[in-house]
Order: sequence, then C-alpha cells, then structure tokens
Amino acid sequence: MAHGGNPIFNGKSFRGATQAPPVPQAPYGAPYGQQPYGQAPYGQQPYAQQGWGTQPQSMTDDQLRQMYAQPSAGPADTGRMTFDDVIMKTAACLGAVLVGAAITLTVGLSLASMLMIVGALGGFVLALVNTFKKQPSPALILAYAALEGLFLGGLTRILDTQFPGVGLQAVIGTLSVFAVTLLLFKSGKVRATPRAMRFFMIAIIGYAVFSLVNMVLVWTGAVQEPFGLRTSVEIFGIPLGVFIGLLAIGLAAFSLIMDFTSIEEGVRNGAPQRFSWTAAFGLTVTLVWLYVEIIRLLAILRGND
Repeated sequence: MAHGGNPIFNGKSFRGATQAPPVPQAPYGAPYGQQPYGQAPYGQQPYAQQGWGTQPQSMTDDQLRQMYAQPSAGPADTGRMTFDDVIMKTAACLGAVLVGAAITLTVGLSLASMLMIVGALGGFVLALVNTFKKQPSPALILAYAALEGLFLGGLTRILDTQFPGVGLQAVIGTLSVFAVTLLLFKSGKVRATPRAMRFFMIAIIGYAVFSLVNMVLVWTGAVQEPFGLRTSVEIFGIPLGVFIGLLAIGLAAFSLIMDFTSIEEGVRNGAPQRFSWTAAFGLTVTLVWLYVEIIRLLAILRGND
C-alpha cells in the first residue's frame, strides 16, 4: 500500500512521481565509459564547452552564494501535506458547519426542522461520495460540511427548546473530548494498535446494528419514546441510552485517534498536499458524530431528571 499503509489514502492514486534517469551505457562493442567516435567521453565536455566545475558566465559570485545559502525546500515547497495544511482545511470545514448551523438556528422552527432533514440526507449522500472518491474534491467536502451544519443546527434547535442550554453543553463537551484525545495522542499514551482496531471494528458494527434496529422501531411506531430503545429500556433504573451513549462517545474518541494517526503518517510519508482535504473531511465526520452522541446523551440525562 502506498505511503506506509496510511488508511486515509487507501485506493488513492499518487501522480507526479519521477524516476531517476538511467545510467548512460556504452554502445555494444565499446569499452566501458568510451563513447562513439567523435563524441566526448563520459563525464567530459566537448572542446570549448564548460565542464561541471566551470562557473556559468551568466551568474555572478554573489548570485551563486545566495543560491547555495538558501534553505532546503520543505514539504510545503514540494507540494506535500503538512500539519498546517490539515489545520487550515479543517478550520474551513468547521467554518462551513457553523454557517449551516447558523441558518437553522435563526429561521423558524418548522423551517429549521425541514432544513435539518435536508441536511441529514444530503450530508449522508455526500459523505458516501467523498469516502469512495479517489481524489478529494474541496467543493464536495465543504458542501458536506455545510449540510451537516444544517442538520446539527436543526437538531440543536429542537433539543435546546426542550432542554435549554443543552446545545452549549454539547459544544463544550465536544471540544473537551477533542482536546483530551489530542493530548493523549501527543503524549503517546493512546495509539491505534491492531488489537484496539479489532475491538473498534467489532464495537462499531454492534453499535451500527443497534442504531438501525432502534431507528426502524421508532419509524414504525413500535416504540413510542422519541429516542426509542435508548429511553424505553432501563438497566438498574438508568436508561439504556446512557450506556449506549458512553460507548458511542468512546468509539468517536478512538476514531479521532485513528484520524490523528492517519494524518501523522501522511505527513511523515510525504503524501500529496491535496490529501489534506481528505484528512480534514475525516476529522469533520468524526467531530459531527461526536457532537450528535454528546447532545443526545445530555438530552437523555436531562429528560430522566
């Protein structure tokens, strides 16, 4: 797999790589290093032409000193992904999320509910498109972020009406989990090891199956509670949604660890600069998921008071 097996770049094509020119070979029958008759030997220049050690006539001594005194080209100069690129692209995506959320937070409640559905469906479609697209598209990634903003704004508007202040609490909780996860990753105490990855895959499949079953039960009216099995089932007097929510938040936090690992490997292995958009997209998806799980958990806790 190209670039050290970085999961962000699976299936991506890397263009622009060049190979070193082949070593000049002597013609058949000629001794090694000898050129055909009338041509200069290998490594020598023809008569009256400049050799390797000859100073070009068009450059002065000062120009040569300035040229050799310049620092080596960094990743940004060679078109490679950097941490700054990922930070800037992620900030752009989160800015698009905030714009979309601001729209649904300022319009009427009925219109906000409709925009929330549009954002949820449109964001889901663009999430699939961006996930399976081999080359990242900044326009599609920003469009996904804006649609997710519509969804998050509408969801926050509805829940905040029932439980005042829950939206601000969810924002603080999301930022707190992100900061703690980043610090743990930077300290090296938490890593995406193969064993942790296997546990993550098993847990995420189980969570996806539960969410799908719960959604079907709510849509068909089999369960009357707004959060379905999350609030209709209790364990020792605690809603099932509390345990499920804590598990989902833990999965989202580990997904952040996976995102950080992919970004680190991409920068270290010299991934093309355009894939900083892919890294930003991955972080945006995880942060949206984390926010949804936190605000739903807070709503369940507030509703159980």
